[in-house]
Amino acid sequence: MRKTMWCALVCASMGMSGASADDALLISGFGTVGAVRTDTDEVQFVRYNQAKGVKKGWGIGTDTNLGVQADYRFSERLSGTVQVLTRRTTSTSFTTELTWGFIKAKLNDDFSVRVGRTALPIFMISDYQNVGYANTMMRPPVELYAAAPIENSDGADLLYQHSFGDTTVSGQLTVGVSQGKLFVPAGGGSVGKYRAPLVGLSLSAERGPLTVRVSHLRTDFGADNVTPLNAVVAGVTAAGFPQLGRDLTLAGGKRVSFSEIGLSLNQGKLVVQAEYGMRRDLEPSYLPELDSWYAMFGYRAGKFLPYYAHSSIKQTGRSVVLPAGFPSSGPLYNAVAVSFMTAPEQTSDQIGLRWDFAAKAAMKVQIDRLKPLKKTGSLIFGPAAGWTKPVTAIGVSVDYVF
Repeated sequence: MRKTMWCALVCASMGMSGASADDALLISGFGTVGAVRTDTDEVQFVRYNQAKGVKKGWGIGTDTNLGVQADYRFSERLSGTVQVLTRRTTSTSFTTELTWGFIKAKLNDDFSVRVGRTALPIFMISDYQNVGYANTMMRPPVELYAAAPIENSDGADLLYQHSFGDTTVSGQLTVGVSQGKLFVPAGGGSVGKYRAPLVGLSLSAERGPLTVRVSHLRTDFGADNVTPLNAVVAGVTAAGFPQLGRDLTLAGGKRVSFSEIGLSLNQGKLVVQAEYGMRRDLEPSYLPELDSWYAMFGYRAGKFLPYYAHSSIKQTGRSVVLPAGFPSSGPLYNAVAVSFMTAPEQTSDQIGLRWDFAAKAAMKVQIDRLKPLKKTGSLIFGPAAGWTKPVTAIGVSVDYVF
C-alpha cells in the first residue's frame, strides 16, 4: 500500500496525473525537499510529533513532504475533497496518511457545511501548515505548534463567511473526533494512540492586508497505551497514592482546552505574522499548562524575503497536586514531577531568507538558534539530566506547488 501511494504521489508531482476531461475534477499538490543539520550530536532537532530528528549530519526527514489533493464538483453547491500527505512523523520512516477527506455542501451565500475529515481550526495556518510554499518560514515554530499537535477531526463543521464593507468575517464551528498517534520522547521514546472528542470555534476578520484570528478548542483527550505514563501510574499506585495515579493518567480521557489569537499583515514589502496560544487543563492530568507564542517579521525585496522570528514556550501551572507524604526527591519524584509534570520550556530565534525563483517554487535558507530552558526543550533524546545548552540548526529547502 505504501509503495503504491508513493508511486501515485511521484507521478502526480511530475505532472503525469492531471485533470480529467471532466472539468469538475481538479488535481493539485504541494511538496518540500529539505535538508537540516545541527552543531551537536548530543540531541536531535525535530518538528513537533516527530520520532526521529537530525544531529550534525544532514537529514532530509525533518521538512521533506509530498501532498496530493483531488477536488471534485458534483454540482454548484456540492463538492468533495481528498488530500493525502507523505511525511515523517511518529515513525522513523516516511508514511502516507489521509489528511483531508470531506463532502462540502453550500447552504447559501454565507454558510457551508463539511462532513468528513477536516483540518482543526486551531492556528492561523491550520489549513496550510504543511504547505511550505504557502508559508514564509521553513516550518511552523515548534514552541507553539507542539502545544496542540492534533491536526485533524473526523466529524462535521459549519463555515460562515460574509463581507461587511471592506471587512470579511469568517467563522468555523467544528464538532468531531480526532484520532491518531503521538510521539512521547520520555523513557527513550514511545508512540501512543489517542482519541479526542472535540468541539472547536474559530473566528477571523480580514480587512485589506490585515487578518486577525481567534480560536478556542475543547477536547476530551484520552490515551491508554502510553507506555512510560502507564509505568509511572502503576508506580505511584503501588507506592500508596492511587488518587495521584488517577489524576495523572489519560485513560478514559481528560478535558483540555487550547485558546489562540493570531494576526498577519502583508502590506507592500512588510510581512508580519504572530500567534499566542494557551493550553489549560479542565480536570487533573499530567499535561502541563502552557503559554506559547511567536512573532515573525519579514521585508520583501523583489523575489527575496529575509525574515526574523522569535518563539517561546513556558509552563504556567499544574493541574495535579502532589499529595501529602509524597517524596520531595528521589526516583519516584523525578519520574512524576520532572519527567511528566514539568514542561520542556525553551525560546528560539529564527533568521531566514526566502527566494521565489520560479512561478510555483521557492527556496529557503533558515538558521534556528534554540535555547532549552528546562529538560531538553523541544529537542529529543538528550542526556538523562536534560540539555540546556544552545543548539544551532541550519536548513535548506525547496517548496513547490503543482
